[in-house]
Amino acid sequence: MSAAIRSVPFASRVVGKHAQEILTRDRTRAQKLIAGLHPHGPRHILEERSRRHHHHHGHVSHAAGGTTGGTTGSAAGGSVPTSSDAGVDVTDAGVTYTAAVGVGSPATQYTLLIDTGSSNTWVGAQTKYVKTGTSKSTNEKVNVSYGSGSFSGTEFTDTVTLAPGLVIQGQSIGVASTAQGFDDVDGILGIGPVDLTSGTVSGTDMVPTVTDNLFSQGTIVSDSIGISYEPTTTEGAINGELDFGGVDESKITGEVNFVPITSTQPAGSYWGIDQDLSYGDSKTLLTSSSGIVDTGTTLLMIATDAFQAYQKATGATMDETTGLLTITEAQFEKLQSLFFTIGGTQYEFTANAQIWPRALNSTLGGKEGKIYLVTADMGSPSGQGLDFINGFAFLQRFYSVFDTGNTQVGLANTPFTDATTN
Repeated sequence: MSAAIRSVPFASRVVGKHAQEILTRDRTRAQKLIAGLHPHGPRHILEERSRRHHHHHGHVSHAAGGTTGGTTGSAAGGSVPTSSDAGVDVTDAGVTYTAAVGVGSPATQYTLLIDTGSSNTWVGAQTKYVKTGTSKSTNEKVNVSYGSGSFSGTEFTDTVTLAPGLVIQGQSIGVASTAQGFDDVDGILGIGPVDLTSGTVSGTDMVPTVTDNLFSQGTIVSDSIGISYEPTTTEGAINGELDFGGVDESKITGEVNFVPITSTQPAGSYWGIDQDLSYGDSKTLLTSSSGIVDTGTTLLMIATDAFQAYQKATGATMDETTGLLTITEAQFEKLQSLFFTIGGTQYEFTANAQIWPRALNSTLGGKEGKIYLVTADMGSPSGQGLDFINGFAFLQRFYSVFDTGNTQVGLANTPFTDATTN
């Protein structure tokens, strides 16, 4: 892995969010996603690239088909190269991950939330945008709402540095004049499907993401990003990695298994997949349901009926202080695994993975030694076209790949899938 930009210590402020705030934010975000404001999704991008390919005689053919370099796993539409030098270290901020991103030349460092559920990259919520010789205003207005937050301002193009070997020329970024809900960070590094930028910038159809531009500028060989998160019991650990253009095989065990983006809406407008979910060997919670994999959601969110079945099966009670389910030590000893079946592959979410790290209970506003579960009620019944969100808590146990070029999502076990950290 190349020398990476290390995130500045915003973690202590980010983890100061109490569980009620986290739950409200995640649920509000879920309801906004269910509203399905973007009807095309990443499949639309593949179709657009195919049309451009026919018009330009192969100029972008490698984006829509296979890629060069080593591959891993079985892909729905192609394979993703292995990655050896395109890693960016990121910081576990307790309820999400942040990256330090340089903008301009010389670069000013901004701490940005890593979000696969949105696609605009922007700065200025806290640290103000510093113009340099590479800064160019487009004079176009940008406005994005995230359900629990929003920003508006002016769109610029500028040099963006993710790591010494990952420098983007002329990246379109938003510069906030107003921002709500982002008191702890400077903005967002948006790595969702590029179609989500449609309608966010005046006079502009869509805004290429940082991943798209790294690919189109020839810096990476695949229009994809792999993400490695790890469970931890300490605040502010630099224990995550963004692998632009490939998969870091040192972070996984076995292969990455890919599934196509679901055709079910609104999940298919995001990094949406189909999955079955069961508790233990016999209790089915969701069958052939569609939802999303999302770094911008903290908890494992599931539809209300599935949540109620999970609560009954575990014997958990609702904690009024945090809004989360809580169980006793005796119940924890009997807690069975959750099983996610995705594309015919089963992923085990152990009892240990299902609880908030007890050493970090204070970050929830919870009590020392109490056991809180990370599965929460999405606030809507199943059958809405978005019945789950596999968020931050899920991603700390599995390596994930978000592949725009082949319109697919990949998952793999890691050395931390079965870890006992809590």
